[in-house]
Amino acid sequence: MLDFGDDLRTIADTLGIDKMAVIGLSGGGPYTLATAAAMPDRVVAAGVLGGVAPMVGPDAISSPLMQLGAAVAPILEVAGAPIRLAASGLIRLIRPVASPALEIYARISPEGDRRMLSRPEFKAMFLDDLLNGSRKQLAAPFYDIVVFERDWGFRLDEVKVPVRWWHGDHDHIVPFAHGQHVVSRLPDAVMTELPYESHLGGLGCAEEIMGTMITMWDKASTA
Repeated sequence: MLDFGDDLRTIADTLGIDKMAVIGLSGGGPYTLATAAAMPDRVVAAGVLGGVAPMVGPDAISSPLMQLGAAVAPILEVAGAPIRLAASGLIRLIRPVASPALEIYARISPEGDRRMLSRPEFKAMFLDDLLNGSRKQLAAPFYDIVVFERDWGFRLDEVKVPVRWWHGDHDHIVPFAHGQHVVSRLPDAVMTELPYESHLGGLGCAEEIMGTMITMWDKASTA
């Protein structure tokens, strides 16, 4: 995981970016923290929305979903390619009915996510992610499952960059307690609880989040 931060350093060097703020949603949370740990000299602030917690090592916390991931990860390492191919084929089959299928999923989702999925612009983005993101045979999310079941390569107390964390208290995918757990172990972190929101709640307050990150950037720039 820490290698991701080193990779991003190379990209930043190529683009001529000296300072940056980084934000990650859900499975992007670990990569955001890895970047902050790898580049404390360049990352001035980090934001995480409903981020995943470590599953192994001294910072680990467990949940039924993470236990499922631990069981699936070894299978994906051995037979990931054919499983990804089959999953991509299934998505292509449901493409004509993707919109009503998403509406059915929304009906069984927690209220917060149901509210987000009812917004036309968000629904369109979600469908685009699902249908067009599968063209690479879902390699990225499958790889994430494998990576998350490994040691991240850094400890949470090594992340010295200021972190702001937003998490829905009704999150049914990454439990709210996991966000509290990570924030309690980060040296400089503040948790913002999103009342009655689920896993997609952070996307509904994007303007507030971006405003917070800009304020953190300004503060770091004038320090």
